[in-house]
Amino acid sequence: MLSRLKLLHSRHLQLFVDSVTPLNAYHTKCGVYGHHPRTKTESKIDTAAIQNRIQQSNVYRLVEAYRTFGHRKASLDPLQLAETENVQELDARLYGISADSNQIIQTEGIFNGPNMTIEELVKNLESVYCGPAAIEFQHLEDVEEREWLAQAFETRGEIELTTQTKKELADLMLRCQAFDHFLASKFVNVKRYGGEGGESMMAIFEEIFNKCSQNSITDVVICMPHRGRLNFLTCMLKFPPVIMFRKMKGLPEFPPNVSGSGDVLSHLYTSINLNYGDKDVHVSLIPNPSHLEANNPVAVGKARAKQQNLQCGEYIPDPADEKVLCVQVHGDASFSAQGIVAETFSIAECPHFNVGGSIHLIVNNQVGFTTEASRGRSSRYSSCLAKINAYPVLHVNADFPEEVLRVTSIAMDYRKKFNKDVVIDFICFRKHGHNELDDPSFTQPAMYKAVRGRDSIPNQYASLLVSQGLCEQETLNESVKAWNATLSEHMSQVESYTPQRFDLQKQWSEMVQPGDIITHWDTGVSIDLLKFIGQKSVTCSDLKVHPNVQKAHVDRRLERMKEGRGLDWATAEALAFGSLLYQGYNVRVSGQDVGRGTFSHRHGMLVDQETDEMHIPLNHIKEDQTGFLELANSALSEEAVLGFEYGMSIDNPNNLIIWEAQFGDFFNGAQIIIDTYIASGELKWLLQTGLVMLLPHGMDGAGPEHSSCRIERFLQMCDSSEVKVDGDNINMQVVNPTTPAQYFHLLRRQMVRNFRKPLVVVAPKILLRLPEASSTLDEMAPGTTFLPVFGDPDVSAKKVTKVIFCSGKHYYTLVKERENLKLQNVALIRLESLCPFPAAEIQVELNKFSNATDFVWSQEEHRNMGAWSFMSPRFENVLGKKLRYAGRDHLGTPATGIGQIHQAEAKSILQQTFS
Repeated sequence: MLSRLKLLHSRHLQLFVDSVTPLNAYHTKCGVYGHHPRTKTESKIDTAAIQNRIQQSNVYRLVEAYRTFGHRKASLDPLQLAETENVQELDARLYGISADSNQIIQTEGIFNGPNMTIEELVKNLESVYCGPAAIEFQHLEDVEEREWLAQAFETRGEIELTTQTKKELADLMLRCQAFDHFLASKFVNVKRYGGEGGESMMAIFEEIFNKCSQNSITDVVICMPHRGRLNFLTCMLKFPPVIMFRKMKGLPEFPPNVSGSGDVLSHLYTSINLNYGDKDVHVSLIPNPSHLEANNPVAVGKARAKQQNLQCGEYIPDPADEKVLCVQVHGDASFSAQGIVAETFSIAECPHFNVGGSIHLIVNNQVGFTTEASRGRSSRYSSCLAKINAYPVLHVNADFPEEVLRVTSIAMDYRKKFNKDVVIDFICFRKHGHNELDDPSFTQPAMYKAVRGRDSIPNQYASLLVSQGLCEQETLNESVKAWNATLSEHMSQVESYTPQRFDLQKQWSEMVQPGDIITHWDTGVSIDLLKFIGQKSVTCSDLKVHPNVQKAHVDRRLERMKEGRGLDWATAEALAFGSLLYQGYNVRVSGQDVGRGTFSHRHGMLVDQETDEMHIPLNHIKEDQTGFLELANSALSEEAVLGFEYGMSIDNPNNLIIWEAQFGDFFNGAQIIIDTYIASGELKWLLQTGLVMLLPHGMDGAGPEHSSCRIERFLQMCDSSEVKVDGDNINMQVVNPTTPAQYFHLLRRQMVRNFRKPLVVVAPKILLRLPEASSTLDEMAPGTTFLPVFGDPDVSAKKVTKVIFCSGKHYYTLVKERENLKLQNVALIRLESLCPFPAAEIQVELNKFSNATDFVWSQEEHRNMGAWSFMSPRFENVLGKKLRYAGRDHLGTPATGIGQIHQAEAKSILQQTFS
């Protein structure tokens, strides 16, 4: 069979060599595909020359085979459980080559090194591509990238590792191991998810930080799951062990005067300056939830915010990456299985989301909890997902720390040169199973028989250095002894240690943790300034605007601004944005179609109809403008994009970060981010965020998935009390504004206050252009503010016998019906703020109606949805008023998809409300 294939390849190669044009400069230089047409003076075929070219082509094909398939034969498993694969594509005979030939061949330009025999070439190829490190890069589309990676990988042995570097690496891994042993002896029943079996991952971080100092990278943002996290914190990031020990003993990580619920041991985080090569590298290890991989986009978003902060006020949609690096650490099972990994990859090179490439580290335990890899994924490697975006993958055996370090060096250099993501598949094992209280032999007996029969990676490497005469065993022992003494000292301080406050530092130093009262802030702006901003918001000289946009958006806004009334939702938003930009704040709006707006209402980004040029007028309010508006039309992703925006929001309080859902219930795709970060991040980690979520909502007959933003879910997540008046110290705000002015004040309040809270806006659809829902400039003037409750000035208080409470656009429906029925005994009170619950303001309104006997809560949503279940107990427990419900009945879907039923339900709501 092989001889037949050899003959076929020889014939095809001869035809190929005689006809092909050199593929690129690299191949031309080496002459592999060189084509030299005969001149008129040539009368004979130079058979020797042709045979030489065929041989060179065959050699090149063999080298390319190793570059393509060598990883399948590589020795990547430290436990050596799998049999070595017989990779037929690596058989030299397939390419017409005798692997044991002593013939000297020309390899210059084909493979690294001088000319050599075929036997030497095969041995070198085996050593480079089939050893403890391997690479996948032939799927990359760019030839330059492939050539660069081939050269870098084939010459990685030339990366110098000094004796000092090796000694420091051994010492670091031994201390990492000693830390796990210390915890095992002191905290026998604590799950710590230690680094045993993967200690050489510390070589990866060490090389990353070294490379950062060499390349003038000042900031590194890292996300990391639980595996080895405690080792990394203490052994590399100088996290005080005493805080960790207190946590293991059930004591809080926060000082007594700080309000917070805390988080589990494996979610601790830190921010620290490390010194490498006389340069400081600031490292931020962000907190992580137990939802694996959810922290990926958060880290990328935080990295981008840091990049933009370094632009010194200059607006750059895709900032330079020279100063900030994002490192994403993954688990092998979660990397291949969690959809958010693919979503984060999908936005990695999109405008407004690009951070110049991330370093991905897969800590490959070769098992997911108790599920072996063969059952936990469909692909050969857990890293195969990276191929979707044509990112290179570097595999490395954890048993070889020096190879780990060299592979990391290549990854850092690739990222620097090509500004793209790169993946390191770090193949290791877990010494104790999923956690230290587990018995992994229940499900992986063969694996753990191999684990128990071997020495640890730190011990192996230390012994190697001692045998090479590079260090003394006694020196290493003394270092471990000193480290154990440090840990013991920290252990003795557990009871007496008082945790220090670590939140609200640096750029957050002017923020405070809010108290138990609802504060009111003057968010009004000079009318003259608002008129100026309103004009600038649609000024676009020399831009050929679409005629409909010119008439309905530009001309209409200029006319309404001149009159000072009839201002719609988009105008109020532009005035809020512009006034904040004028003050020096940055504003970013992200989501699908946010430039134009899903409902064609915003048009914050005007597009030239002849050139497709995009123009954002609000970025040109004044010459010395330092605040900028970023309109980021995002990929069709919710979870990754919202996680990214959250990451941006926690980096700097002076950035107003807004995520707008295309329709309200689309937030469902990002529920993990909302649950684990937005709703609970400050309580768990003391991280404030002013992130705004705009969720279009309204029961307009659009069917189940385009109606409800699930108000009830957000209210259920709020920690607002039912038995006392609520204050600002809640986990998030939920509002349902009914006028553009209210929306204006809400946006400005997010930045004007001296604390940050997430804001969920039940955003309008039909109110965007409803004349009755317009506002005036006077409602945005100095002295005005967001009003949590609107009373009813159009009724005589003494005549009122029925008080109807409602929120959102439903108010306008009720007003119209009251007018139709000509009722004078009904008062309509709007709750603009749902959480915090505005008890004091509601009580003021209730006090006006001493003759009222019927109190109704009316809503569009079904009884098991909307705000009813949140409002009813609060009215009864806080205000002493039992409300009657008027609205749709219970249903398992947010809305019917049948028009006639929808109309009948709407009519029924009005009958219930006014009966």
